[in-house]
This record gives sequence, structure tokens and C-alpha cells, in this order.
Amino acid sequence: MCGIVGSLVFDNGSFAVTEPYIRRMRDTMTHRGPDGAGVWVSDDGRVGLGHRRLSIIDLSAVANQPMSNEDGSLQVVFNGEIYNHAEIRKELEATGAHRWKTNHSDTEVVLHAFEQWGIDCLHRFRGMFAIALWDARQRQLWLIRDRIGVKPLYYSVHHGRITFASEIKALLADPGQHRDVNESALYHYLSFLTTPAPETLFEGIGKVPGGSWLRVDGTGAIREHRYWDAWDNVTPLTGVDEREVAERVLAELRTAVNLRKVSDVPVGVFLSGGIDSSTNAKLFSEGEGSPVKTFSIGYEGEYKSYQNELHYAQMVADFVGAEHHERKLTQADLLDFLPRMVELQDEPIGDPVCVPVYYVSELARRHGVVVCQVGEGADELFCGYPTWKTKLRLQQVDDVPCPKAFKRLAMAGLRAAGKDQGHPYEALRRSVNGQPVFWGGVDAFTDSQKQRLLSPRLRQRFAGVTSWDALEPISRRFHEKSWEPSNLHWMSYLDLNLRLPELLLMRVDKMSMGVSLEGRVPFLDHKFVELALSIPSALKTRNGDLKYILKKAVRGVIPDEVIDRPKQGFGVPVYEWCFGALGDRVKAELDHFCRETDFIDRRSVARLIEQKQGPQLWYLLNLALWWKHYIAGRPLEGSEPGYTKTTPRPVAMAVTA
Repeated sequence: MCGIVGSLVFDNGSFAVTEPYIRRMRDTMTHRGPDGAGVWVSDDGRVGLGHRRLSIIDLSAVANQPMSNEDGSLQVVFNGEIYNHAEIRKELEATGAHRWKTNHSDTEVVLHAFEQWGIDCLHRFRGMFAIALWDARQRQLWLIRDRIGVKPLYYSVHHGRITFASEIKALLADPGQHRDVNESALYHYLSFLTTPAPETLFEGIGKVPGGSWLRVDGTGAIREHRYWDAWDNVTPLTGVDEREVAERVLAELRTAVNLRKVSDVPVGVFLSGGIDSSTNAKLFSEGEGSPVKTFSIGYEGEYKSYQNELHYAQMVADFVGAEHHERKLTQADLLDFLPRMVELQDEPIGDPVCVPVYYVSELARRHGVVVCQVGEGADELFCGYPTWKTKLRLQQVDDVPCPKAFKRLAMAGLRAAGKDQGHPYEALRRSVNGQPVFWGGVDAFTDSQKQRLLSPRLRQRFAGVTSWDALEPISRRFHEKSWEPSNLHWMSYLDLNLRLPELLLMRVDKMSMGVSLEGRVPFLDHKFVELALSIPSALKTRNGDLKYILKKAVRGVIPDEVIDRPKQGFGVPVYEWCFGALGDRVKAELDHFCRETDFIDRRSVARLIEQKQGPQLWYLLNLALWWKHYIAGRPLEGSEPGYTKTTPRPVAMAVTA
């Protein structure tokens, strides 16, 4: 796990890449790789690569990056892990066509696999990765993001060159990089709490979508290609006995967990006490000679909006014989962390779960763990959210034939009653326009709410625009490829293409790497995803029972008490926080943001404060603090350069081999 960076100057460009230029961008990401750093710059100054290393596999210096092949015609920097690298290496060694300089580096496997099979080598990789590869013979730069989008990869084209990096802050260290707000992305952020790929909230900076690569020629010509889609290798399990389906699910998940044990440094598990993390912990502990280390976060005090799950986590830890560690957070922890959170996010990630993810990562790192398994993905693949059950019912009602005139009449009635800002009105509006009810696992602000929230200028600019514009390409792929275009499969597919890669996985990547910890996601192993999408929707939920087939698969593996307890999820008492110690800060920051910019209507924000809309205020606070730090260039209250007073500096932490 690392941070990568680089630049390619196009043939007609006058800029020269230098080592100081690459180092300046690279070292904004020291937290991603405190164990080492490297730079390579071509003799003609046209291309340069930089790398910060967090040593996980092959800890030797010979495995450092940037790394070249035998004749230096290929140069690579790579962030992530190829879990099946040993298997691919054996296949490559059997050809006798390659000379190896490392003992078991997965980076060198990437190089020789590209030599052997070209870009099609990606289909052999089982892992998470962001790869930048310079092919000097073809004068082509390849920028590659893993299938699901577990690892981020950003880029910008300006002044006759392209720059790329694992984090946006590295691109901003290029003195030629312009900083401004991408207003279209801001509009979508208010719906999804993130910006859909390939856009970011920075004008002119993009991100490679999951399952895609960019090929950049020396002339500056760029081609984008989606090399993997969740439906590409699905074999429908229609007519297969549900017991056999459950057995296949457990077997494939066990394989995914075992693959993610591959490491030369200690590995642990984030444990909430729910089905997903408990299954992770149990499967991980199988065959281990020493107790697995597990880590949990809770909160001091009692909150109506969120109840601690620490007792469930402790129960599961006892069940698997884990060495368990936990921490309870306070509102002071949140206030201390806010400046660092904004800096790590790069662009707003509106989910407040960033806070506990950071602190549970710091807890794990403090106890000698460098890699942790996390449970993201199971809810999206197997219908684990209670809100999904509600959306499915709404969609079923909407699917009943009904003249659109009646729906328009109902919309008019809601408008007359002053109820055109809520989700019932939004569901009718989507239905009238022939769109599905479900627009992703987050519906932060409806399009009607956004029209009221935006400034008069943006209200006029986005009149007639909806966030369906960002979803329509995903919908088109879904209907072209899905073997069973059911409502539930649409929900899974949409979140696999938006909410997971750009929100949930980014909160894991940015927060865990903030303390130099690698997060691994067994439920999003691409083979497991393909298996999950092969299962008929009727087996995902039955008689209102969420995760029906997954529960059947893991019953007997983890305690029934965990399987049968109500779903809670990894939450944050954001309502109480926004009206507790954080309340005055929320009001002050949002008032300043509205006065200094022309994006959000000040009176609408005042209404949200008056109505005590805690979650929505958090989303706007995240946006306002991002603008203040990254666009206005002003320091955030309570921060020293990059760190809060109470936050340990991860660079000083020793990596345990």
C-alpha cells in the first residue's frame, strides 16, 4: 500500500519534469508511505514517477519503487496488492522469458505480466490497485484503477502535461495546477455526498473510474476504456438449490478472506459485531496460530441516534478468541479531528463515518497492526440495509400501472400543501420521468431540496437539471448487460458503480492511510462480487428478511445471536454532535461559507439550523470546510500544518515486520 504520483509532458510541451518537482508532489502523501520513497525521471525530462512506500509484501529494498523491467523500457509505480501474485509469478517463471530481481514482490509481477500479456494482464490480477506504467517503446502512459475502485487514482491535464496521483493534494502541489470549484460536481455532491467519477469537486481534476484504464500517448491523446464490468463474468444460478448457493457463497468468501491474509506484516480485523465484520473475524481466525487482533469504536455516553455495539463486538471477539481492542470517542475527539479529516479527504466525503474509521484505524496502528480487513460491500451485494427494503416497496408500488396524470395530480397536491421537499414528492417526480425510485444508498438532498438550497445563480444554472444525469450511463450499462434486470439488482449495481467506490471505499482509503494503515475488503473481491450477482434476487431477501442467503451461508460459522439481531450499521451520533459542542462551529462556518461564496442560499441554511437537520448540516459543513482549506487557502481552526494537537503522527510509527 503506497502513494503514487507522476507527470508526462506532451511532445509539444516546453515543461521539463525534474526530481524536485516529483518529490514536491510525492511528499504531500508521506502518510501513505512512511517506509520509503523513490523517484525516476526520464533522461529527456518528459516523464517522471514518484512513490511513497508502506511496506507490506517483500520488505526488502530491492522491491522499492519506481521499478523497471530488465532493459528499462517499462517503469511502474503501484499502490495496492495483487493477492494472487505468487500464482502469476509461477506462470511467468515457467515461460523462461523474464529475469527476476526480487524474491516475491507483487510489483515486479505487474511489470513482467505487462511484458508478457500487455494490458490484458489485468484480467489475471486478483486484488486492489492503482497502477501507473510508462512504456518507453510505445511512448504510452497507462493509468489503471482496480475493478471495484478500492484504490483512488486522480489526474489533471494542463499546460501541455498530465499529472496523476493517489491523492488530489499531490496534484495541487504542481504550481501550474488551477484551483476552483467544479459546480456541476458540487450539484451532484449534494445528492450523493461524493462526486461521481470521472469528476471531482476541483475544476479540471478528474478520477479514473473503477474497472477502467486511461492510455495517454506522448502527443497528449487520451483513451479511456472500461476493462471490467460486474456483469461481464456472471453465470446465473437459476434453478440451483439454495443450500448449494449458500455453500458456494461461504466457500468463495473464505477464499477471499484467505487471499487477504497475504502479508509480511501483521494483519487485523475491524469488528463492529454485525454479520459482515463478525464473519470476517471468524474466517480470518481459521488456521491461525495466534489470536487475530480485532478493533472496535464506540462513543462515550448514550445517544438516541446511535447505540453502541461494543458488547456485540466483544462477544464475537471472545467467540473467535481474538485479542480485542476498543476505544470510545467523545465530541472532543471530533473537534480535534475536523481539520485533519478535511485535509485527508481531499474532496468532501460527506459521510460522518469518516470520524470513527480514522480512529479505529489509529487504534489498530497503535497496537502494531499495519493491515486490517473491513466489511464494506456485503450490504450492497445481499440487501442488508433496512432503507433498501423501504425503497423496494416504493418501487413495487410505482411499478403498478397508473396513469402519469394521476401522479402529476398527486405532485400538485403535495406542492399545494408545502410538502414538495420530501422524499414522497421526489419519488413521484422520478416516476413521472420514467426513472427508478432508487438513486443510490444516499439521498442527501432531493433535487427539489437542492433547488431551494442553491444560490439564485446556481438555481438558474441548474434549472431543469437533475442528478439522474450522473446515473443515466450506469443505468444504460445495467439494462444492456444485466441477466436479471430486477429492482434489487439495479440497487446493487448502482452502488457498486457509485456509492461504494467514491464514498464508502474512499472513506476507508483516506482515513486508514491517514495513519499509514492498509484496508482490505474481502466482500468486494471481484470473484465474490460476480458470484453475488449470479444469485437471483429472490434469494437475497425473503419474507422481509434482509441478507437471507448470506445469513444462511454463515449460520453455524458465527453465533445466531449476531445473525438474528436487528441491523444497525457503523454509525455516528451526528444529530447530537451538530447541536452539542459542534453547534456554534457549524453555524459560524456555514455563515462564513455563504457570505464568501455564491453557491448556497444563506436563508435556506438558516432554515436547516432552525429545523435541526443534523445530518444535512454535517454534509454542508464538510463542503464549507473543504472550500475554506483547499480553495480559499485559509487555515482551519485548531490545526497545525496537517495535524491536530492530539493526533499522533503516523510517520513516527514503527512498522512491525
